[in-house]
Amino acid sequence: MRVGVLTGGGDCPGLNAVIRAVVRKGVQEHGFEFVGYRDGWKGPLEGLTMPLGVAQCRGILPRGGTILGSSRTNPFKLDNGVERIKDNLAAAGVDALVAIGGEDTLGVATKLADLGVHVVGVPKTIDNDLSGTDFTFGFDTAVNIATEAIDRLHTTAESHHRVLVVEVMGRHAGWIALHSGIAGGASAVLIPEQPFDIEKVCAHVETRFESTYAPIIVVSEGAVPVDGGDMTLVSGEKDAFGHVRLGGIGDRLASEIEHRTGKEARAVVLGHIQRGGTPTAFDRWLATRFGLQAADAVAEGDFGTMMALRGTRIERVPLAEGTAELKLVSPEEYAEAQVFFG
Repeated sequence: MRVGVLTGGGDCPGLNAVIRAVVRKGVQEHGFEFVGYRDGWKGPLEGLTMPLGVAQCRGILPRGGTILGSSRTNPFKLDNGVERIKDNLAAAGVDALVAIGGEDTLGVATKLADLGVHVVGVPKTIDNDLSGTDFTFGFDTAVNIATEAIDRLHTTAESHHRVLVVEVMGRHAGWIALHSGIAGGASAVLIPEQPFDIEKVCAHVETRFESTYAPIIVVSEGAVPVDGGDMTLVSGEKDAFGHVRLGGIGDRLASEIEHRTGKEARAVVLGHIQRGGTPTAFDRWLATRFGLQAADAVAEGDFGTMMALRGTRIERVPLAEGTAELKLVSPEEYAEAQVFFG
């Protein structure tokens, strides 16, 4: 059997670990031949391939990013996109695809599976917002990077008696902000699921200074104020999946706090630092297990499925279930953490 592998959407620590696991098990136990598709769905759409075997996978386990490249190409937005993918797969003799990605990449995989393409999905996103799995690889690395940044910022905030606002990724889900905020001892965490009251945030800042502690506020890039106003700057551009580029909430929030309280405030935007670099041990472990199970799913002809972590077990769930809805921070989970903020 000849199997294609692609990685789509934003890059993520652990992608190479999945590729390595799929290929090693596929070759050694199932006798597969692999072809790497370059740059997400653009690869099978345009026939962009690269050799992919055990030799190409040596030494990539600790590497961030993806050796296959990535893109946000959406074949369903292009004329004859699906037909072009089917034709290119047939021309290359590819019997099945392993698609590694988040909601957008796996959303395309779900539609292709419904149209008869043999696809197996592996979930990845630093945002941890896919509903079909308890955790996605990349999330633990992002949280660790954000936590280390918060740890370092505590000392400079205290030294200069200033407010520091740390903007982390999280368009719709506040998992990175919540986990890193708790782990890093932040004073407050603002997430997209719970609109914030800027007056209460400023009152909290005043209270923190009264107790001689300089506040650290962690905010997701998609957080919004409770009055419905927009403090998030966007470029106005949209990608192929209709997402606008978010950014700027940290700077706007710091400016508003300084204006209202008179306290010096600075914003730190972690941005793509959260995505880059070597994956944590947990993400390598999880990505490897996903890859091993994906190779088995292909061998068994269990297409239209996605690998999922349920407790400590890797299970297969329908692709449609894995991409049906976003996994958001619940009001109960957010409320539970409030004992640490204040």
